[in-house]
Amino acid sequence: MKVFSAEQLQQADKVTTEKHNISSLDLMERAGTQIFNWLHQRMQGAQVPVHIFCGIGNNGGDGLVLGRHLIEHGYVVHIYIANFTDKRSKCFLINYDRVKEITKKWPILMTSEADFPEIHPDDVIIDAIFGIGLNRAPEGWVKKLIQYLNEQKAFRLSIDIPSGLHANKPVADMEAVIMANHTLTFQAPKLAFFLPDSGDFAPYFEIIDIGLDPEFLHNTVPLAHLISKQEARQFYKQRKKYSHKGDYGHVLVVGGSYGKMGAAVLSSKAAYRAGAGLVTSFIPKCGYDIIQTALPEVMAITDAYDHLISEVDDIPEVEAIAVGMGIGTNERTVNALKKLFSETKASYVIDADAINCIALDKDLKKLIPPQSVLTPHPGELKRLVGDWKDDYDKLEKVKEFTRKYKCILLIKGANSITVHEDKLYINTSGNPGMATGGSGDVLSGMIAALLAQGYDPLLATVFATYLHGLAGNIVSQSNSFEAVMAGDVADHIGKAYLSLLEPDQPVQQDENDQK
Repeated sequence: MKVFSAEQLQQADKVTTEKHNISSLDLMERAGTQIFNWLHQRMQGAQVPVHIFCGIGNNGGDGLVLGRHLIEHGYVVHIYIANFTDKRSKCFLINYDRVKEITKKWPILMTSEADFPEIHPDDVIIDAIFGIGLNRAPEGWVKKLIQYLNEQKAFRLSIDIPSGLHANKPVADMEAVIMANHTLTFQAPKLAFFLPDSGDFAPYFEIIDIGLDPEFLHNTVPLAHLISKQEARQFYKQRKKYSHKGDYGHVLVVGGSYGKMGAAVLSSKAAYRAGAGLVTSFIPKCGYDIIQTALPEVMAITDAYDHLISEVDDIPEVEAIAVGMGIGTNERTVNALKKLFSETKASYVIDADAINCIALDKDLKKLIPPQSVLTPHPGELKRLVGDWKDDYDKLEKVKEFTRKYKCILLIKGANSITVHEDKLYINTSGNPGMATGGSGDVLSGMIAALLAQGYDPLLATVFATYLHGLAGNIVSQSNSFEAVMAGDVADHIGKAYLSLLEPDQPVQQDENDQK
């Protein structure tokens, strides 16, 4: 699924009206009607007061269309106009008059805090104040209106985007954005829904297809691609009946140090669980008994040093190398990485302390093998690319880093984002329970396993990230978020594959479900 910018969606509106010979008013009617259908299906005529707060632009016009349909179907509707300027869109004015034609209870013009209505906790709030065309933060009494609505215990539904939130720009004022319980967004999700600084304003959303020109949407290069089960399923490579372990590649895991051997164990286990034919772990001597006991399937090679990685020697020929998990940043380890990057040709996954070593040593940074996959957590990322002003600045810094070093970088988080030059791939699987030690080690092993099996580095990163989150979801469903451990995620990679390949189940509508 594509994620478009506000400008692209506005252009899509224009192309649709011109190409399909419909007016902007027709498009607004279509959008408002779709919102009504969604709400009507859930409310089923319930006489719960619905408070619709409209701006004076096209988002407000959508709210007026919704209000008119609700009134015509006998709902208890209160429409308020945030009358903060005398400039109104043409479509807004037409729909304002249409509402006045069907009811004696005209929309209430709001001009100050004195006009804020009383709202019961069981009521419904519809936010149609500002849409994707917003170019600056709400101010004055309109900002106070947003804060007032956020204070209410009533359910808040935003039309297209929570008011005060920009589709693909930083939030100008965090105190002037609707905290939506749910958002019905038109045609495509907005980038702001998936970034740490702004995602909390739209925690749940659904996409409403309003019939924008499909050819334009298909041919337009988006801001990002959203990866869900439908996309991830297409990445899967089925195994052939007549194959052997050599067909699925050999992964080398370079990891561990005294007290951190678990990182190497988790990565090695995940590499096998994700399908690698062979896995060898290069570890300090202190980890030999640990890894041979924990994972008898894994071959082990030990460093000359007991407590750390000092020189990666005498390793077998491999297709993929996952390096960095728990290795520390000792000077000997940095030198070992320089030699490894320079002399060993393979597909690389560079994680954890290997990233910290790169951040500390400019010479090592220059040796990053082309097409390597880097998987930093936020702290490691900051050390690698420097601090950022906001999420969008972070994305630009990461894009520039991947261009300069010809690599793929995974920004790990609630919606992990794979970045390759100007391409962004947003992951949709996973849950808060996966914010636990070792989760990243599992992911690194999974990516390396896919690389060893011949997946393209970009595809391997996107696919492994989705499978990783899917395994975490399976664990959390039985264990709870709080009880998820990284080892559990590794143990459920197989079930994630099975879940991926299961046919989608039709949604069962409960006749008694009124929500």
